[in-house]
Amino acid sequence: MSDSHGNHLQGRVSVITGASSGIGAATARALAARGAHVVLAARKNTDGLNTLVTEIRDTGGTATARRTDVTRLDDVEGLMEFAAAEYGPVDHMVDNAGLMLFSKWSDRAVDDWDKMIDTNLRGYLHAISAVLPGMIARQSGHILNLSSVAGIRVGGASGVYSATKFFIRGITDSLRQEVGVPHGIQISMISPGVIDTGWADKVTDTDGRTIAQDLNEDAIHPDRVADAVVYALDQPADVTVNDIVIHPTRQDW
Repeated sequence: MSDSHGNHLQGRVSVITGASSGIGAATARALAARGAHVVLAARKNTDGLNTLVTEIRDTGGTATARRTDVTRLDDVEGLMEFAAAEYGPVDHMVDNAGLMLFSKWSDRAVDDWDKMIDTNLRGYLHAISAVLPGMIARQSGHILNLSSVAGIRVGGASGVYSATKFFIRGITDSLRQEVGVPHGIQISMISPGVIDTGWADKVTDTDGRTIAQDLNEDAIHPDRVADAVVYALDQPADVTVNDIVIHPTRQDW
């Protein structure tokens, strides 16, 4: 396959966390439709994972799944070993598993803060740690981190969530400089605005849920974000799409 044109996804091994629903599931479908071998991971919704694997296979794609808790390093390392055993070394690491829980500081929702830190920070770090050695050894690969417009601007009742997304912006730029440049590994980040993934209904804090549901009124479909992921990953090795921000047209922040 020439590296200057054509489909750069065909036959590539793509691991996607948080793949049982929302942006992760949409991304899995989109990559599989373009010939990638997708490895789907999620912590809880194994039924959703298995249904999606069946759907992709039934439409001619290549997919498998493994229940994975990204908050545990050993579990994420197991996911990489599983992917390599199924299809070969991991070409794409799509860090998507995330938790968005709104609350005001005065609520002191420490349990929610801890859950977001475990998933949104440690989960990404664990995946990066697990996939990096192989990519550095091969001097190729692509790490794509899903962030958020909340990592650009802080909104109401989203202080800790926004902070986790600012963190992702920081590590992504550091990876680009320290890993991408010397080792030829492509590093990308996509920051979606409000996407209709059912997230607003998962907010347990009462005031936070009201704010979330109001925000969600102008939300766009996860497929639009999946299109951006495909664009970022479907590039020749000498091109990196660093940063994409994708908003609903009517979202004002």
